[in-house]
Amino acid sequence: MSQDRLAALEARLAALEDERDIARTMASYGPLVDGGDAEGVAALWAPDGVYDIDEIFLAGRERIREMVRSPAHQGWIRQGCAHVVGPAHITVEGDEAVAVCHSLMVVHESGRYVVRRATANHWRLRRTPHGWQVVTRTNRILDGRTESPALLVAGARGEPATA
Repeated sequence: MSQDRLAALEARLAALEDERDIARTMASYGPLVDGGDAEGVAALWAPDGVYDIDEIFLAGRERIREMVRSPAHQGWIRQGCAHVVGPAHITVEGDEAVAVCHSLMVVHESGRYVVRRATANHWRLRRTPHGWQVVTRTNRILDGRTESPALLVAGARGEPATA
C-alpha cells in the first residue's frame, strides 16, 4: 500500500473514530442523567461548559451537578423518566465539532408513558486530553417557536447556534 493511500485511510479512520466518540458522549447523557449520576453528567462538559435549556441556563460543571441533584430532577427519576437523545448529525473540523439531534423526555404518569418534552439540540464540542467534551449544548423546545428549527438547520450545516 502506498504512503498516500495509507495516510488517506488513517485520516478516514480518525474521522470515523471522532464521530463515534462524539456520538457516544452525546448518547451517554440520557443514561447518566436518568441514573442520577451528577458527576458523570458534569464530566461530559468542559469545566466552563454551558447547558442552555429553555427554562434554565447552567454555566459550569457545578451548576450541571446541582441540576442533576435537584429535588425536581430527583423527583423525575423516582417517578420514572427517560431522556432519549436521537441520532446525531456530526460535523468535525479539527479539534472542534458541531452536532445536532432531537431529544425526548419521556415520563411515567398514571401508569403510562408520556412525552413531556421534544427538543432541538445543538451541541458544540471540543477535543481535550480527556476526550471530546461539551462546550455548549443549547436545547429549545419544539413548540412552534422559530428558534427551535433554526437550531436544527444550523447544526445540520455544521454552523454555530443562533439561539
